[in-house]
Amino acid sequence: MAAAFAHAWERLRDGAWLDRRCVGVGAGILLALQIAAFAFAVAGTHGWIVRMPKLPTTDFVSFYAAGQLADAGTPALAYDRTAHFAAEKRVAGPDIGYQFFNYPPVYILPFAALARLPYLLAFILFEGATLGLYLFAACRILGERSGTALAALCAFPIVFWNFGLGQNAFLTAGLFGMATLFIDRRPVVAGLLFGMLCYKPQFGVLVPLALAAGGQWRILAAAVASAAGLVLLSLVLFGADTWRDFLQVAGASQGMYASGRILFGGMANTFGAARLLGAGVPVAYGLQAVASLVAASAVVIVWRRRLPLPIRAAILASAALVAAPLALLYDLMLGVVAAAWLIRDRASLAGTAWEKTVMAGLYLVLLDGRLGDRWHVPVLPLAAIALFALVSARAWREIAHRRGARDKQSMLAGSGNAA
Repeated sequence: MAAAFAHAWERLRDGAWLDRRCVGVGAGILLALQIAAFAFAVAGTHGWIVRMPKLPTTDFVSFYAAGQLADAGTPALAYDRTAHFAAEKRVAGPDIGYQFFNYPPVYILPFAALARLPYLLAFILFEGATLGLYLFAACRILGERSGTALAALCAFPIVFWNFGLGQNAFLTAGLFGMATLFIDRRPVVAGLLFGMLCYKPQFGVLVPLALAAGGQWRILAAAVASAAGLVLLSLVLFGADTWRDFLQVAGASQGMYASGRILFGGMANTFGAARLLGAGVPVAYGLQAVASLVAASAVVIVWRRRLPLPIRAAILASAALVAAPLALLYDLMLGVVAAAWLIRDRASLAGTAWEKTVMAGLYLVLLDGRLGDRWHVPVLPLAAIALFALVSARAWREIAHRRGARDKQSMLAGSGNAA
């Protein structure tokens, strides 16, 4: 019995069982089950199975309402919660709960256009188009567009959470993934794409550090120009008052996140983990600062040493999640970018077969995004940290390999001189 258990554990650990066929079949089954569960949840929450006392809504109604207010010539009212809530009710009904809008005015730009469409059509168009961008970027990173790859990418549990919540994580992952693809080939394009992430600036905190450490000044200049251009466009279209009101709301929003009004179990960063476990706000902020510093240090080291692009891109994407002062459940879509780059880095796979088992475990543990609330265990932050640790270990092995190769070359050169 002990021998059989040891053999089974070894097979599980070495990842040999996780071949293409296994991934394809497993992802296909998981995708079918999640689609069925998602359809059932939609039918249930909309009263098609049982009548609900209060109609649910999604975060998308917040974006759409902000777009409608901009179209009406009052974009600053997106940051007036009374006016914004009234706009949401006009869209989704009088009995909905309020969905906050804490995004900068640049994020209103696309929704000023989408709000001219019927709500459901705008929702489908936004989520469908950004899902397409995410799939395109991830497939390009992986270097394949097979049914197995598409099934695995679509079955990732956070995909359905993003749809259900009507959020923008497909857009974030797609832009970030495409930017990393162009880093070495088309630096200006990479910079423009990085700059477009300014609607979620917390995920761009480490980008300037990485680019500066790697001497990628053209990308950095293009990113600054892209972000500045979007800010200027929003200023021209919406006025300085809109930005002033946003800054006031953004300053006050920290208290909202720290208070627990947004569930700590739904947060994917160290701050949320600490608060979920009962730590006070100052301690939680201190731990988040430590996590951010560790993530930033890893990024600087990897980019300064100019390791292969898959490792540089993976460390930047995974560290962005760890370092972000605010990261929620759906933001873990960014982890797909890091994982895809790890898989792409086939040249470094020797001796790291166990990584496949770890990634599969992280994939499955996210099936129920409410585990943190139920068990008071910070599942989401731990998943983000585990992915970052996985990438960091890969980077360390690459650094050690280079150091060993350099030492060997020095020894051979020394032997040649002695001869």
